[in-house]
Amino acid sequence: MRICILLGLMIAMLTLSFIVGNTLVVAGPLEDARAAYNHGDYATVLRLTRPLAEQGNAEAQEALGGMYLAGNGVAQDSKEAVKWYRLAAAQGYRTASYNLGLMYEQGKGVARNSVLAYMWVDIAVAQGFVFAASPRDSISKTLTKEQIAKAKAAAKYCQAENYKHCD
Repeated sequence: MRICILLGLMIAMLTLSFIVGNTLVVAGPLEDARAAYNHGDYATVLRLTRPLAEQGNAEAQEALGGMYLAGNGVAQDSKEAVKWYRLAAAQGYRTASYNLGLMYEQGKGVARNSVLAYMWVDIAVAQGFVFAASPRDSISKTLTKEQIAKAKAAAKYCQAENYKHCD
């Protein structure tokens, strides 16, 4: 009995070490892009993320949106940033939803619209991005109760429609 338990534990540990070991050894383009970004190598970030973004990878789309917003490795272009944030948000990528909301609140790349700003930031909160709650509450101070109700209804509809027809 004791030998069976020890054998079972050894097999479990060996399996776990194999899984963890493989996870740590394998690095993909996004991990390489993060490392390049941390070193300020935006040309490499762009080279690694653009193909992934064009293939529909939401994390790469959100990163590319951030590059266009800041002008890191590309010409600063708020409309292009909105384009990439919107694509990632349409896949339920919460930081893209949050960033898209901020773009609407600030009128960067889109017409300023506090109702849509609240909607997108509220979606990010619903997706688990807890840091978006405070900015959402700040946006709410600029809205009427009716506008907040409209934004909340739009957020529910957007999520129910799988992030299609949200604007």
